[in-house]
Amino acid sequence: MRARRGAWRKWKSNLGWAAAWLGAAPVLVGLADLFWTVLAKGVASFHFSMLTTVTHGIAGGLQNAILGTFELILLSTAIAAPLGILGGVYVSEFAHTKSAAAVRFLTEVLSGVPSIVIGYFGYLTMVLSFGWGFSALAGGMALAIIMLPYILRTTEVSLEQVPRSQREGAWALGMTRFQAVSRVVWRPAAGGIATGVLTAIAIGMGETAPLLYTAGWSSLNPTWQLTGHQVGYLTYVIWTYIDQPYPEAHALAYSAALLLLGIILIIHLVVRFLVHQSTGSARRHSLASYVRWIRSHASGVSASSAKRASATSTYRIRTR
Repeated sequence: MRARRGAWRKWKSNLGWAAAWLGAAPVLVGLADLFWTVLAKGVASFHFSMLTTVTHGIAGGLQNAILGTFELILLSTAIAAPLGILGGVYVSEFAHTKSAAAVRFLTEVLSGVPSIVIGYFGYLTMVLSFGWGFSALAGGMALAIIMLPYILRTTEVSLEQVPRSQREGAWALGMTRFQAVSRVVWRPAAGGIATGVLTAIAIGMGETAPLLYTAGWSSLNPTWQLTGHQVGYLTYVIWTYIDQPYPEAHALAYSAALLLLGIILIIHLVVRFLVHQSTGSARRHSLASYVRWIRSHASGVSASSAKRASATSTYRIRTR
């Protein structure tokens, strides 16, 4: 009887794996075909002079699009990363239950808004109402709105994975809640936070719709003026030039797709490395090592205050 049950369980397990592979096969085949098409046609169309020349009509190079893409990503990251990280810290460490639930709900709603709606909102507000025109700042703000939910939620999840005992050890030594977060809690969560920022950057680099309404397009190199000047970007070349009936335009589109694919692939490899490093670091750091680190850095905490804090630590622990 046991042998039959074991055989039945093994058969069900194999059947489940087979069903999973059959369900994933179409996705894997489509992804492999897309990757091979972009790689083969992109390598055949790309030449290094594209990196040093700007776009001329349906031909030329991609220097303006590459520089414009990095300008937009730099602006959007400078806006979204601080807000997302601070928001994640607030929700995880300082907010009450109702406030945290409200922020999570708004974050989920924002992450579900279509990117073209965000682009149209940016066109009505930043381009028209604020008078910025099609510009790098308007495009960066639109990308920042898209990137913000991912950074905030990843930061919150990374902080919540830090054991509560490390916070209690910091509070017992007299640290405030802010000191505990800034000196102790962020260390094991830093890898996850960086992963969220890089993932949001990869998502922002692949957006086209919001930039059509906010950044416009320019075949010139960026002037680094935030308003009043349109800017080029790689996804516009892919979206526009692939529909042109000219081989020169197709070469630009496939070359831009190859560059974008390579950059996003590098970002994801860095993300995987950071995830691996943060996981290993979390396993290596024990509570005792963090208590030693706290004691070596808590120079502003006197012995008497540490004793009082440890005696009343149960009253300092926030209940949710």
